[in-house]
Amino acid sequence: MREWCEYAAAWTIVKFLGILPRPVARGTAAAIAHILLLCRPPLRHAAMVNLRLAFPKWTDAQRRQTLRQMTRYLGWMAAEFAHFPELSRENIERLVVLDGFENFDAAHRRGKGVIFLTGHMSAWELAPFAQALYGYPLSFLARAVDNPRVDALVNHYRCLSGNRSIEKNNAARAMLRVLHDGGTMGILADQNTSLDEGMFVDFFGIPAATTTGLARIARRTDAAVVPGFLFWDGAMRKYRLRFEAAVQLQHTDDEAADIRVNTARFNKVIEDYVRAHPDQWLWVHKRWKNRPAGEASLYAS
Repeated sequence: MREWCEYAAAWTIVKFLGILPRPVARGTAAAIAHILLLCRPPLRHAAMVNLRLAFPKWTDAQRRQTLRQMTRYLGWMAAEFAHFPELSRENIERLVVLDGFENFDAAHRRGKGVIFLTGHMSAWELAPFAQALYGYPLSFLARAVDNPRVDALVNHYRCLSGNRSIEKNNAARAMLRVLHDGGTMGILADQNTSLDEGMFVDFFGIPAATTTGLARIARRTDAAVVPGFLFWDGAMRKYRLRFEAAVQLQHTDDEAADIRVNTARFNKVIEDYVRAHPDQWLWVHKRWKNRPAGEASLYAS
Protein backbone atom coordinates (compact mmCIF):
# COMPACT_ATOMS: atom_id res chain seq x y z
CA MET A 1 0.00 0.00 0.00
CA ARG A 2 2.83 2.41 0.86
CA GLU A 3 4.52 1.80 -2.49
CA TRP A 4 1.28 2.52 -4.34
CA CYS A 5 0.66 5.72 -2.36
CA GLU A 6 4.21 6.96 -3.06
CA TYR A 7 3.82 6.13 -6.72
CA ALA A 8 0.45 7.86 -6.93
CA ALA A 9 1.91 10.98 -5.31
CA ALA A 10 4.94 11.02 -7.65
CA TRP A 11 2.78 10.39 -10.73
CA THR A 12 0.34 13.14 -9.73
CA ILE A 13 3.10 15.71 -9.16
CA VAL A 14 4.86 14.92 -12.44
CA LYS A 15 1.66 14.98 -14.47
CA PHE A 16 0.40 18.13 -12.72
CA LEU A 17 3.62 20.02 -13.42
CA GLY A 18 3.63 18.63 -16.94
CA ILE A 19 0.23 20.09 -17.87
CA LEU A 20 1.10 23.55 -16.55
CA PRO A 21 2.77 26.05 -18.89
CA ARG A 22 6.52 25.74 -18.36
CA PRO A 23 7.00 29.16 -16.64
CA VAL A 24 4.10 28.42 -14.27
CA ALA A 25 5.41 24.91 -13.64
CA ARG A 26 8.86 26.26 -12.73
CA GLY A 27 7.42 28.82 -10.32
CA THR A 28 5.11 26.28 -8.73
CA ALA A 29 7.86 23.66 -8.36
CA ALA A 30 10.26 26.24 -6.91
CA ALA A 31 7.67 27.22 -4.28
CA ILE A 32 7.11 23.55 -3.40
CA ALA A 33 10.86 22.99 -3.12
CA HIS A 34 11.20 25.94 -0.70
CA ILE A 35 8.37 24.57 1.46
CA LEU A 36 9.84 21.08 1.49
CA LEU A 37 13.26 22.39 2.51
CA LEU A 38 11.70 24.38 5.34
CA CYS A 39 10.22 21.11 6.57
CA ARG A 40 13.64 19.40 6.59
CA PRO A 41 15.93 21.16 9.10
CA PRO A 42 18.64 18.45 8.80
CA LEU A 43 19.03 19.26 5.10
CA ARG A 44 19.31 22.98 5.79
CA HIS A 45 21.88 22.26 8.51
CA ALA A 46 23.96 20.07 6.17
CA ALA A 47 23.85 22.75 3.48
CA MET A 48 25.03 25.48 5.84
CA VAL A 49 27.86 23.29 7.12
CA ASN A 50 28.91 22.55 3.54
CA LEU A 51 28.86 26.23 2.61
CA ARG A 52 30.93 27.16 5.67
CA LEU A 53 33.50 24.51 4.73
CA ALA A 54 33.66 25.53 1.09
CA PHE A 55 33.41 29.31 1.56
CA PRO A 56 34.73 30.11 5.04
CA LYS A 57 35.02 33.84 4.27
CA TRP A 58 31.37 34.21 3.35
CA THR A 59 28.80 35.59 5.76
CA ASP A 60 25.88 33.43 6.83
CA ALA A 61 23.63 35.81 4.91
CA GLN A 62 25.53 34.96 1.71
CA ARG A 63 25.21 31.27 2.48
CA ARG A 64 21.46 31.51 3.12
CA GLN A 65 20.99 33.41 -0.14
CA THR A 66 22.92 30.72 -2.03
CA LEU A 67 20.76 28.05 -0.41
CA ARG A 68 17.58 29.86 -1.46
CA GLN A 69 18.80 30.13 -5.03
CA MET A 70 19.85 26.47 -5.07
CA THR A 71 16.36 25.49 -3.90
CA ARG A 72 14.81 27.47 -6.75
CA TYR A 73 16.97 25.60 -9.26
CA LEU A 74 15.92 22.28 -7.74
CA GLY A 75 12.30 23.24 -8.27
CA TRP A 76 13.05 24.27 -11.81
CA MET A 77 14.62 20.87 -12.46
CA ALA A 78 11.44 19.12 -11.31
CA ALA A 79 9.45 21.25 -13.74
CA GLU A 80 11.87 20.64 -16.62
CA PHE A 81 11.73 16.91 -15.85
CA ALA A 82 7.93 16.93 -16.00
CA HIS A 83 8.09 18.61 -19.43
CA PHE A 84 10.54 16.07 -20.93
CA PRO A 85 7.81 14.54 -23.16
CA GLU A 86 7.48 17.89 -24.97
CA LEU A 87 11.17 18.16 -25.86
CA SER A 88 12.49 17.14 -29.27
CA ARG A 89 15.41 17.75 -31.61
CA GLU A 90 13.36 20.51 -33.19
CA ASN A 91 12.85 22.54 -30.01
CA ILE A 92 15.67 21.64 -27.62
CA GLU A 93 17.72 24.69 -28.65
CA ARG A 94 15.05 26.93 -27.14
CA LEU A 95 15.96 25.49 -23.74
CA VAL A 96 19.54 24.14 -23.90
CA VAL A 97 22.50 25.33 -25.98
CA LEU A 98 25.71 23.38 -26.44
CA ASP A 99 29.00 25.02 -25.60
CA GLY A 100 32.41 23.51 -26.33
CA PHE A 101 30.92 20.64 -28.29
CA GLU A 102 34.18 20.28 -30.23
CA ASN A 103 35.74 18.92 -27.02
CA PHE A 104 33.20 16.11 -26.79
CA ASP A 105 33.41 15.45 -30.54
CA ALA A 106 37.21 15.14 -30.47
CA ALA A 107 37.03 12.66 -27.59
CA HIS A 108 34.22 10.71 -29.25
CA ARG A 109 36.15 10.37 -32.53
CA ARG A 110 38.97 8.55 -30.72
CA GLY A 111 36.66 5.53 -30.76
CA LYS A 112 37.55 4.33 -27.27
CA GLY A 113 34.47 5.62 -25.53
CA VAL A 114 33.80 8.76 -23.54
CA ILE A 115 33.14 9.11 -19.83
CA PHE A 116 31.00 12.17 -19.21
CA LEU A 117 32.26 13.57 -15.88
CA THR A 118 29.54 15.65 -14.25
CA GLY A 119 27.84 16.51 -10.98
CA HIS A 120 24.59 17.62 -9.38
CA MET A 121 24.62 21.04 -11.01
CA SER A 122 21.49 23.06 -11.84
CA ALA A 123 18.89 20.88 -13.66
CA TRP A 124 21.32 17.97 -13.97
CA GLU A 125 18.65 15.54 -15.21
CA LEU A 126 18.29 17.74 -18.29
CA ALA A 127 21.95 17.41 -19.34
CA PRO A 128 21.91 13.82 -20.66
CA PHE A 129 18.38 14.25 -21.99
CA ALA A 130 19.42 17.25 -24.08
CA GLN A 131 22.64 15.59 -25.21
CA ALA A 132 20.63 12.67 -26.61
CA LEU A 133 18.25 15.00 -28.45
CA TYR A 134 21.26 16.67 -30.04
CA GLY A 135 22.14 13.27 -31.48
CA TYR A 136 24.51 11.75 -28.93
CA PRO A 137 22.61 9.40 -26.60
CA LEU A 138 24.45 7.92 -23.66
CA SER A 139 24.21 5.45 -20.85
CA PHE A 140 24.30 6.81 -17.34
CA LEU A 141 24.69 5.44 -13.83
CA ALA A 142 21.73 5.92 -11.52
CA ARG A 143 21.03 4.61 -8.06
CA ALA A 144 17.66 2.85 -8.07
CA VAL A 145 14.83 4.55 -6.19
CA ASP A 146 13.75 2.38 -3.24
CA ASN A 147 10.19 2.25 -4.57
CA PRO A 148 10.36 0.18 -7.81
CA ARG A 149 7.22 1.78 -9.26
CA VAL A 150 8.59 5.28 -8.73
CA ASP A 151 11.94 4.10 -10.10
CA ALA A 152 10.22 2.85 -13.27
CA LEU A 153 8.38 6.18 -13.67
CA VAL A 154 11.57 8.22 -13.26
CA ASN A 155 13.56 6.05 -15.67
CA HIS A 156 10.75 6.18 -18.24
CA TYR A 157 11.05 9.97 -18.34
CA ARG A 158 14.84 9.92 -18.25
CA CYS A 159 15.06 7.64 -21.27
CA LEU A 160 12.45 9.29 -23.52
CA SER A 161 15.23 10.89 -25.58
CA GLY A 162 17.02 7.59 -26.24
CA ASN A 163 19.32 7.25 -23.24
CA ARG A 164 19.85 4.14 -21.16
CA SER A 165 19.91 3.93 -17.38
CA ILE A 166 22.33 1.52 -15.69
CA GLU A 167 21.73 0.59 -12.06
CA LYS A 168 24.68 1.91 -10.09
CA ASN A 169 25.27 -1.12 -7.85
CA ASN A 170 25.70 -3.56 -10.77
CA ALA A 171 27.40 -1.35 -13.31
CA ALA A 172 30.96 -2.53 -14.00
CA ARG A 173 30.29 -5.03 -16.77
CA ALA A 174 27.72 -2.83 -18.49
CA MET A 175 30.05 0.19 -18.37
CA LEU A 176 32.89 -1.78 -19.91
CA ARG A 177 30.61 -2.95 -22.71
CA VAL A 178 29.42 0.59 -23.48
CA LEU A 179 32.94 2.00 -23.60
CA HIS A 180 34.33 -0.96 -25.55
CA ASP A 181 31.70 -0.21 -28.21
CA GLY A 182 32.80 3.43 -28.36
CA GLY A 183 29.77 4.73 -26.48
CA THR A 184 29.37 7.38 -23.80
CA MET A 185 28.88 6.86 -20.07
CA GLY A 186 27.57 9.63 -17.82
CA ILE A 187 28.77 9.58 -14.21
CA LEU A 188 27.78 11.92 -11.36
CA ALA A 189 31.01 11.93 -9.37
CA ASP A 190 30.41 14.60 -6.74
CA GLN A 191 28.90 12.70 -3.81
CA ASN A 192 30.20 11.10 -0.64
CA THR A 193 31.08 7.45 -1.19
CA SER A 194 31.71 4.45 1.01
CA LEU A 195 35.32 3.82 1.99
CA ASP A 196 35.39 0.38 0.37
CA GLU A 197 34.80 1.92 -3.07
CA GLY A 198 36.57 5.25 -2.71
CA MET A 199 39.45 7.19 -1.22
CA PHE A 200 40.01 10.53 0.47
CA VAL A 201 41.09 13.30 -1.89
CA ASP A 202 40.66 17.03 -1.42
CA PHE A 203 37.49 18.85 -2.36
CA PHE A 204 37.63 22.56 -1.51
CA GLY A 205 40.84 21.74 0.36
CA ILE A 206 39.13 19.23 2.67
CA PRO A 207 39.57 15.44 2.35
CA ALA A 208 36.37 13.98 0.88
CA ALA A 209 35.51 10.31 0.34
CA THR A 210 35.44 10.12 -3.46
CA THR A 211 34.67 7.27 -5.83
CA THR A 212 37.67 5.75 -7.56
CA GLY A 213 35.49 3.85 -10.01
CA LEU A 214 35.75 6.52 -12.67
CA ALA A 215 39.56 6.58 -12.56
CA ARG A 216 39.75 2.78 -12.58
CA ILE A 217 37.42 2.33 -15.54
CA ALA A 218 39.15 5.10 -17.51
CA ARG A 219 42.54 3.47 -16.90
CA ARG A 220 41.28 0.06 -17.94
CA THR A 221 39.51 1.20 -21.14
CA ASP A 222 41.58 4.24 -22.18
CA ALA A 223 38.29 6.12 -22.55
CA ALA A 224 38.46 9.91 -22.61
CA VAL A 225 37.06 11.67 -19.54
CA VAL A 226 35.21 14.78 -20.69
CA PRO A 227 33.81 17.20 -18.09
CA GLY A 228 30.29 18.26 -18.99
CA PHE A 229 28.11 20.49 -16.84
CA LEU A 230 24.70 22.03 -17.30
CA PHE A 231 24.14 25.47 -15.78
CA TRP A 232 21.56 28.22 -16.10
CA ASP A 233 22.73 31.28 -18.04
CA GLY A 234 20.62 34.15 -16.75
CA ALA A 235 21.67 36.49 -19.55
CA MET A 236 20.51 34.05 -22.23
CA ARG A 237 17.53 32.75 -20.25
CA LYS A 238 18.62 29.27 -21.27
CA TYR A 239 20.70 26.41 -19.93
CA ARG A 240 24.22 25.88 -21.23
CA LEU A 241 25.57 22.37 -21.58
CA ARG A 242 29.30 23.02 -21.49
CA PHE A 243 31.88 20.42 -22.54
CA GLU A 244 35.48 20.99 -21.46
CA ALA A 245 38.59 19.46 -22.98
CA ALA A 246 39.22 15.89 -21.89
CA VAL A 247 41.03 15.62 -18.55
CA GLN A 248 44.72 14.82 -18.94
CA LEU A 249 45.08 11.48 -17.17
CA GLN A 250 48.23 10.16 -15.54
CA HIS A 251 49.07 6.63 -16.68
CA THR A 252 52.24 5.08 -15.26
CA ASP A 253 53.29 1.67 -13.95
CA ASP A 254 51.99 2.66 -10.49
CA GLU A 255 48.26 2.01 -10.72
CA ALA A 256 47.46 3.13 -7.18
CA ALA A 257 49.25 6.44 -7.66
CA ASP A 258 47.50 7.01 -11.01
CA ILE A 259 44.09 6.42 -9.47
CA ARG A 260 44.78 8.87 -6.66
CA VAL A 261 46.13 11.57 -8.97
CA ASN A 262 43.33 11.22 -11.50
CA THR A 263 40.60 11.11 -8.87
CA ALA A 264 42.00 14.33 -7.40
CA ARG A 265 41.95 15.89 -10.87
CA PHE A 266 38.28 14.98 -11.28
CA ASN A 267 37.44 16.56 -7.93
CA LYS A 268 39.27 19.73 -8.96
CA VAL A 269 37.23 19.95 -12.17
CA ILE A 270 33.98 19.67 -10.21
CA GLU A 271 35.18 22.15 -7.58
CA ASP A 272 36.00 24.72 -10.25
CA TYR A 273 32.45 24.52 -11.61
CA VAL A 274 30.92 24.78 -8.16
CA ARG A 275 33.04 27.86 -7.44
CA ALA A 276 31.90 29.40 -10.73
CA HIS A 277 28.21 28.66 -10.05
CA PRO A 278 27.87 28.14 -6.29
CA ASP A 279 24.11 28.70 -6.24
CA GLN A 280 23.53 25.86 -8.72
CA TRP A 281 25.19 22.96 -6.87
CA LEU A 282 23.39 20.52 -4.55
CA TRP A 283 24.58 21.75 -1.14
CA VAL A 284 22.10 19.67 0.90
CA HIS A 285 24.12 16.49 0.31
CA LYS A 286 26.62 15.62 3.07
CA ARG A 287 29.64 15.66 0.77
CA TRP A 288 32.13 15.35 3.66
CA LYS A 289 30.11 12.79 5.65
CA ASN A 290 32.71 10.01 5.85
CA ARG A 291 35.88 11.06 7.62
CA PRO A 292 39.40 9.66 7.96
CA ALA A 293 39.90 7.36 10.94
CA GLY A 294 39.77 9.21 14.24
CA GLU A 295 38.27 12.40 12.80
CA ALA A 296 34.95 13.60 14.21
CA SER A 297 31.89 14.23 12.06
CA LEU A 298 31.73 17.64 10.44
CA TYR A 299 27.94 17.65 10.64
CA ALA A 300 27.44 17.38 14.39
CA SER A 301 24.87 19.92 15.60
